[in-house]
Amino acid sequence: MRAMNDLLERLDERLLPAADPARAAGMAAYMKNQFEFLGLPAPVLQKMVKAAQSGLPRPTPGQLRTIALELWARPQREYQYVACSYLVRHVDVPGPDFVPVLRSLVTTKSWWDTIDPLATRFTGGLVKRHRALVDVMDEWSRAENLWLVRVAILHQLHYGADTDEERLFAYCAAQAGHRDFFVRKAIGWALRQYARTAPHEVRTFVEAHRSVLSGLSLREATKHL
Repeated sequence: MRAMNDLLERLDERLLPAADPARAAGMAAYMKNQFEFLGLPAPVLQKMVKAAQSGLPRPTPGQLRTIALELWARPQREYQYVACSYLVRHVDVPGPDFVPVLRSLVTTKSWWDTIDPLATRFTGGLVKRHRALVDVMDEWSRAENLWLVRVAILHQLHYGADTDEERLFAYCAAQAGHRDFFVRKAIGWALRQYARTAPHEVRTFVEAHRSVLSGLSLREATKHL
């Protein structure tokens, strides 16, 4: 518990005094004024986070859960960025019982800037370590919440040759007609990335589903084919 409090206190001590209101306004505008920002550039934030974490012990699963939720509750968006990087750094800590927390993070304060690292780096790592969680991905791929769908589609983004091709293609086919930009973009991104490993298979999938895939998905998927 002390280590957890130490981390949060260290972050506050570094991040809050460095706030830049002018830069914060621009960052908020870029994110369509959905979130409050401190105005910290990514390199500065990364340096501060590294210093705050220095010397602290590896978190327990319970501490990881608490820290992530505490950071998510903070009003400034940079704290959610810290949560994402902290989760990715310690992706080997949580077990399958972390899924409810992950779902909460995905469906709260949702936008691409937090969803994508949660999907491609954290969820992907969690599922790879606990293969039974593919059932959760199957469920999320059919969800009403578009961000859960995006996470399911993107979680294998960095799997390369370990990609479950049948599952990836099934997700993309099932959501090919989705109306939201972020799901269509995810389909194209996931297929484009997998095409680095299996170009023939992606080309075949795209040709078979050309009539139902959106123009955005098609352009992204075939960008390097």
